[in-house]
Amino acid sequence: MTPRLIASDIDGTFLDSHDRVTPRLRDAVMRAVHSGAHFALATGRPHRWVFPVIDQLPIRPMCICANGAVLYDPSEDKVLTAHTLDPDVMARIADIAQHVYEPHGGVAFGAERVGQSAFDPEEEAFVTTPNYSTEVWSEGHGVQPLHELVAQPAVKMILRNLAISSAEMFDLIADEIDPEEAHVTYSMNDGLLEIAAPGINKATGVSTLAAQLGVEQQDVATFGDMPNDIEMLAWAGTGIAMSNAAPLVQEVADFVTTSNDDFGVALVLEKWF
Repeated sequence: MTPRLIASDIDGTFLDSHDRVTPRLRDAVMRAVHSGAHFALATGRPHRWVFPVIDQLPIRPMCICANGAVLYDPSEDKVLTAHTLDPDVMARIADIAQHVYEPHGGVAFGAERVGQSAFDPEEEAFVTTPNYSTEVWSEGHGVQPLHELVAQPAVKMILRNLAISSAEMFDLIADEIDPEEAHVTYSMNDGLLEIAAPGINKATGVSTLAAQLGVEQQDVATFGDMPNDIEMLAWAGTGIAMSNAAPLVQEVADFVTTSNDDFGVALVLEKWF
């Protein structure tokens, strides 16, 4: 099968451990595109964080951001679709999280708001409660008390706890949140959960883009490495996990390629194109 649409996760999949797109991978992507395939990025990152990646490419691919909540066209700096969490739901999740994590060191909160542009002011695009740890990035952000943070819709709500792993956080709260109200996942191991609107995940974004492009499900290939990639790997005609992927991600994939530091995505594309 030669796919007509290829969608790749970014961190741990498309980028190597130095946050670089290797020349070999760039060339493999361009061969696929020149052969008529569509290429997209599907990431948990907000759309304001995709340019350090796509600036390493000679094309401006469509970007499925915030775990499927946002479909973004970087060539026009335009948000095409956005799915947001209702403030009442965010408030309920905050109450649940505070109760669940109180015996485990408590919890801090963040909210990603979609805005109009990838270049909106950082302090408006991402807000946190005062106790939120921001050691994983250097960009600015706004700070609000919890009641203000949950008062506006968000494409992603973040729960942060530095005392336990993301998997442990997930296991503690997953059964407490109604999937009809919100979708819970994680894309890193270090005590961070990502909450989206119900039914919204990377498969949502990939399937929406495929429909817009007129590409059938069986002609879609996806690459990923973390639990937030599971739905899109399972949905696609061909889902490929990295060898550095979490075991539960590898279990849903059609096959496993080498790691992001061993040209995993490039190796598969080179076989196809």
